[in-house]
Amino acid sequence: MMDNEALNTARVLVVDDEPQMRSIVTFAMETKGFHTATASSAAAAWTMVCQEKFALIILDLMLPDYSGVELCRRIRSRMDTPIIMLTALGEEEDRVQGLEAGADDYVTKPFSPRELALRASAVLRRFSPEAHTPEILENGELRMDVSALELTYRNQRIPLSEIESRLCLALLRRAGEVVPTRVLLNEVWESAQIPGGKEILKTTVYRLRKILNQATGLDDLIRNVRYRGYLMREISPR
Repeated sequence: MMDNEALNTARVLVVDDEPQMRSIVTFAMETKGFHTATASSAAAAWTMVCQEKFALIILDLMLPDYSGVELCRRIRSRMDTPIIMLTALGEEEDRVQGLEAGADDYVTKPFSPRELALRASAVLRRFSPEAHTPEILENGELRMDVSALELTYRNQRIPLSEIESRLCLALLRRAGEVVPTRVLLNEVWESAQIPGGKEILKTTVYRLRKILNQATGLDDLIRNVRYRGYLMREISPR
């Protein structure tokens, strides 16, 4: 996992069109030792992420040129940098849209700067692999390097966000078994009590299922077992 020294050198991009909000988020991050950069528009942020590697992106849903959801999709299409979405609306639909676009977590305004900093630290700790001999999980030709959270199929890498990787790992560890909803919420989001947790899990499963289907050509790889949880079916060896 990422140690405290590494956390203190992590560079975070803050994207928000409101100067006051940028200042609040920047203060929250820098108080915890993060290094920050800021952007006031989606276009400016896109230029920055194409030129520099960030450890984390904190992204507002509402931006003046195009939406944070669209920017999130563009970022996710090119890289797996963790993304926390900020929304002032607090509506479930907005949270779902952000998660569908590939965000790893969300925070609703108004928020506590301390909460945001702790969420950022948690995301970075989850995302950073431990340096040890890789543990490889296999299901047919689907393989995951557990320490790197890297998924491959027939030796071709399948790009996933941090949250998608954690969900895939939880299911892959128990391929052929039903994993209860509360277990998935605890392992992926570290809490079974997060607001709208079941809907967030459902949306993330849908996104992961679609990615896996496109990458492998395998239908119905992840199944919803009603009232119980989700199951990754076992893949028959070639």
